[in-house]
Amino acid sequence: MSAPYKAAAVQFEPAMFRKEQNIEGLLALVETAVAGGAKLIVTPEMGTTGYCWHDRGEVEPFVEAIPGPTTERFAAVAKARGVHIVVGMPEVDPATELYYNSAVLIGPEGVVGTHRKTHPYISEPKWAASGNLGHRVFETPLGRIAMLICMDIHFIETARLAGLGGADVICHVSNWLAERTPAPYWINRAFENGCYLVEANRWGVERGVQFSGGSCIIAPDASILAIVDGGDDIAFAEIDPAVARARTVWGEPIMAQRRPELYRELMTNTFAWNPVDFFRLYGHRPLPEGRKAAIAVAEFAPGPEGSANLADIARLAEAARTDGAELVVFPQFALTGLGNPAAGAVRLDSLVIKGFADLAVRLGIHLVAGFAERDDGRCFDSAVLAGPEGFVGTYRKIHLTEADKAWASPGEDWAVFDLPFARLGLLLGHDASFPEAGRVLALRGCDIIACPSAVRDRFHQGHEGTSVVQPSPIPTGADPLHWHQYRVRAGENNCWLAFANVHAPMAGYPGLSGIFGPDTFLFPRQEAIVGDNASHVIMTIDTGTLGGTYPTHVVRRKDLVLMRQPHHYTELVAPSKKHE
Repeated sequence: MSAPYKAAAVQFEPAMFRKEQNIEGLLALVETAVAGGAKLIVTPEMGTTGYCWHDRGEVEPFVEAIPGPTTERFAAVAKARGVHIVVGMPEVDPATELYYNSAVLIGPEGVVGTHRKTHPYISEPKWAASGNLGHRVFETPLGRIAMLICMDIHFIETARLAGLGGADVICHVSNWLAERTPAPYWINRAFENGCYLVEANRWGVERGVQFSGGSCIIAPDASILAIVDGGDDIAFAEIDPAVARARTVWGEPIMAQRRPELYRELMTNTFAWNPVDFFRLYGHRPLPEGRKAAIAVAEFAPGPEGSANLADIARLAEAARTDGAELVVFPQFALTGLGNPAAGAVRLDSLVIKGFADLAVRLGIHLVAGFAERDDGRCFDSAVLAGPEGFVGTYRKIHLTEADKAWASPGEDWAVFDLPFARLGLLLGHDASFPEAGRVLALRGCDIIACPSAVRDRFHQGHEGTSVVQPSPIPTGADPLHWHQYRVRAGENNCWLAFANVHAPMAGYPGLSGIFGPDTFLFPRQEAIVGDNASHVIMTIDTGTLGGTYPTHVVRRKDLVLMRQPHHYTELVAPSKKHE
């Protein structure tokens, strides 16, 4: 086990066509980081050259092989100072003459390894090929280090591969833009994988593009250990590999709780073809006709009596229906109570489940609620879906916490249902801690993911605001819910996500239920969050399309799902391993 050490995230504004000036500037910042005690120093994406290149011809004078003259200059510093440095630069492969957007890890002995950006942003195809080196974790005297480049981290699979590889730290070099930083995606990738993230972002304006700055170091528990806002600067913080090796989320052994045997669909790309055609192929389960519809989430504190809970659910459902809701989602254990799930567990033919189904029939809308289920001597943490036709189906939670295992058996199947206006997938509570879960539902064509929850641990974080001036309407001011894990889950899967959490502040349940939109970079945000003195929130979603035969709405088009690179993801579905 490596000892704790100091890391540095370097923020820098490179200038296009001034490679030597950029290298000198980066070397000076590296020396400053060394003087500050840093042993791992991370610099931004394309920091040696700038980023916004028109084409191969324009960047050609500035590309280099790795190893090469630029890496030799940083290697000299690494050797003299006994440090490791990550440098972002454009690389040429001499064997093919292909160019790559690359990050190279350099240590006292020279080049340790290279990562080529695997998931391109809109600009890379102008000059660079997609990376072909996969997602590796490098063993170093400092511990296990992985590298990702900017757009890579939009995809849950890349950081998960680093986590499965045992990475203590992900060095994320970026030219991030179009939002206030530290970006929620950065925070979520550290948090869901239980590792550190050293984020080196650029700042400034290049060819009219405003970059966001906000370089930082994020702890495995989502805490921002150090941050710089705008300007050339350095964020310093301590990395403790032992904390990352625990590999926990909310104290849960997250990697050991994965269910890779149920993730096989991660190796497919169901949105590579026109999804309208794909999902109706052979007449099997075509997507429902999309349209606008109002949906709601409701929160309350369920007690031990099913009849009382059902009365609360009826009151909230009636209020939501009055507001126009066609679907209402309630918290985990909403029907049977929080205290002792096994003692309160009920069968599907129980009066409380029948009463719930009858309520949906009476109101003529769809309802989702969590309950503890008993079946053939086993108990499950389950959710029930009912609608105008009565009982529709159930879902049994697939990912159990350590406490769950004392009373519940795990579910074995994902649950997807077609409503008149949308395809609906169900998750429960801890399931959403696993990014693979939402991804499988997205690949099955879900427009909406409903997630009844009873979450007490922190899943959100505020932002004090940034001095970096963004074009309207990108927000820059303070935001108490800048990071909300369930907003990230919606955006990364281009789904609407209906998160219904228990609201019982005295028992530690914060509520903060919400409906989150399928595009996290669309401002103002498409979302509604339950606020103070409210018990439900409603919003109109859209699953429709405008004319033609190809979906025009992102929830049906699923851009981020389409841009995945599944051929890199094999390890995600391999049998579970021990992760130290």
